[in-house]
Amino acid sequence: MNDHARLVHDYEAGIGVPTSAITPVPDPGGNLAATLPVWSLAAGSIAALTAASNRIRDAHGLAPMAHRIDPVRIAAAFSSDRLVRANGRQPAMFADLSGFFPTFDGWVRTHANYPHHRTRLLAALGLAENAPIDLAVAQLAMSRATDVEETAAAYGAIAVRVRTEEEWAGTPEAEAAAHGPLVAIEARHDRASSIARSDATPFQPLRGIRVLDMTRVVAGPVATRTLALLGAEVLRVDPPFLPEIPWQYVDTCQGKLSTRLDLRDPAFYDLLVSADVLVTGYRPGCLERAGLTPAQRPGLIHGRVSAWGEGGPWGGRRGFDSIVQAATGISITEGAPSVPGTLPAQALDHASGYLLAAGIIDALAARTYDGVGRDVRVSLARTASWLLTAPGRTLNHPPATPPNPDAVVRHGSFTTAAPALVEYPDYAWPAPDYGRNYPSWPVRTR
Repeated sequence: MNDHARLVHDYEAGIGVPTSAITPVPDPGGNLAATLPVWSLAAGSIAALTAASNRIRDAHGLAPMAHRIDPVRIAAAFSSDRLVRANGRQPAMFADLSGFFPTFDGWVRTHANYPHHRTRLLAALGLAENAPIDLAVAQLAMSRATDVEETAAAYGAIAVRVRTEEEWAGTPEAEAAAHGPLVAIEARHDRASSIARSDATPFQPLRGIRVLDMTRVVAGPVATRTLALLGAEVLRVDPPFLPEIPWQYVDTCQGKLSTRLDLRDPAFYDLLVSADVLVTGYRPGCLERAGLTPAQRPGLIHGRVSAWGEGGPWGGRRGFDSIVQAATGISITEGAPSVPGTLPAQALDHASGYLLAAGIIDALAARTYDGVGRDVRVSLARTASWLLTAPGRTLNHPPATPPNPDAVVRHGSFTTAAPALVEYPDYAWPAPDYGRNYPSWPVRTR
């Protein structure tokens, strides 16, 4: 089987739709060169997305589009953090307390790009908020890796012990992460009383669909950016008290509107009951504690992304792509026990984002026939488990090369990667100023 077709067929088997015919595209190497079959994951997630987009075209009586898998555009999109430029300069991707650090008995990987995560990590190490980085490094070096991991989790900080594949595979966390389909789509009991007339076109099969985006970082925003590319109205909602990392926002908020609103504000409920899709990255139970449930909008499609899945011992823990790589054995597979490495791109994030978009689109296609609301779930750890068990490892590969600098779009002082779908030269518009839009849906005109 063509390697990236395997992922598409795994996705389609998991959601119960007929198998698509996938055109073979050999691994081009270069930008996504790695021991693990990263190209299969990247190309497969895009092919799953295009297959889903044709199923919703079919649901609306539109002809399918002959999407083409373009290695240059896909590699650039997956490596977008390496192509982002602000006034010609590449922003720093990781803060000083984000990375691999040696401990008394191994390595840990930390993530502290957000100020509140940095504060929690320092507190977990028994240090003051203004402690110098050298003191934190020294404290880590005197600690056991497992102790750092458990204490960080207790403080709401983000750090994991760097494991081998074998160490990870034998844990309850790994079993929970690998359980179930690659993308889970589950029907709820609520049903829309009616489905609005479709405004879909071949290039915008999601035109007229309203998407409430409550995600951050990469995976969730990539999913909603993709829905916007295909014509959906996407309103990103951020908490008023928690600013986003600027370059990350500019890269993933293209084609969307942006507002700041507390989800406990009555205005949020008004947005929710008028939405077709809600996409969240909250840990289990957070929405419910705020008095919100997807069923308050009958027929709503609720897309959910998490680091570790929603069950198992780590179901409530925080995590990012780099953290999942470290815990699952990917970092040692791509490096060595003495010096951990990384994938050539944040492939777990990006692939999970495109797979989530595909799942949401397939759920919308199903809703056109039955009006039923559905939950769509992906996790970075489930994506990692697919990558770790996929065939086609390349043990002696050359270093990954930089993405093609021409596979970009430029808007004012910002440069970002072009869309992964080669049929779309650019997003509808660049990311608006953070939080600039009013918390309401645009007025529709007929």
